[in-house]
Amino acid sequence: MSALTFDFMQRALLAALLVGLTAPAVGIFLVQRRLALMGDGIGHVALTGVALGFLLGTAPVLTAVIAATIGAVVIELVRQQGRTGGDVALALLFYGGIAGGVLLIGLAPGGSNANLLSYLFGSLTAVSPADVVLICLLSGALLLTLTVVGRQMFAVCHDEEYARVAGLPVRFLNLLLAVMAAVTVTVAMRVVGLLLVSALMVVPVATAQQLVRGFRATVVVALASGVLASLSGVLGSYYLDTAPGALIVVLALGGFAVATLLGTLVRRARRTTDIAAPVGVALLPQEAPP
Repeated sequence: MSALTFDFMQRALLAALLVGLTAPAVGIFLVQRRLALMGDGIGHVALTGVALGFLLGTAPVLTAVIAATIGAVVIELVRQQGRTGGDVALALLFYGGIAGGVLLIGLAPGGSNANLLSYLFGSLTAVSPADVVLICLLSGALLLTLTVVGRQMFAVCHDEEYARVAGLPVRFLNLLLAVMAAVTVTVAMRVVGLLLVSALMVVPVATAQQLVRGFRATVVVALASGVLASLSGVLGSYYLDTAPGALIVVLALGGFAVATLLGTLVRRARRTTDIAAPVGVALLPQEAPP
């Protein structure tokens, strides 16, 4: 029987498609700013939000969105105004998020630990119709925002001082990127899992950088790589009976390995051609004297 005949697989594949688009789309700006691990830190804060949802008996996805957004904004403000560097700010996200999540999940009613695993590593059957609606809305908002402010955000990530001199709202754009990263983590956690979502934000971007140059080309290849890994991982996890998040990340890493090999071969071929071209010209036969 085909996997597509099941409603839960249809929901999981739709969610995977949206996650495969949004995660690399936001991740490319994080990589540009050398904040590749920011998704991990936000994921730990989102864990606190999930645990809070279990404790209060509300929707864990909504509390995760709120907690992750607040955490990302606070850390970005600390990074901008204080003397705390980006690496220390990310460490605060890691430690505070995991500590809060473990504390609150211990206070939640029994049975929450089992449910928590689906948020940590992803689950095919855990994607409910309400989750799909929320993922569609949040993903649409993310992609629309990137379409509107993508150029300005790239300028800030590429050279913050130049963007400030050019009159761009640097502080607002930095905060917006932090919020978008937080929303991306919570969008992806039902499919990929909180502990692995950062990989889907970074690995497709790194894969694209091995194959192409230029921002537009990198975005296109990164999105294609993210979608391919997400859909393949969800389908494969159904037939292999594994956690989808782990398989998605393994496939993404496999794509990176293949792209690295291809990129190395192409660069070597180009260098060989560049070296051989002038030699070929020098070896041309001389014109016979009169």
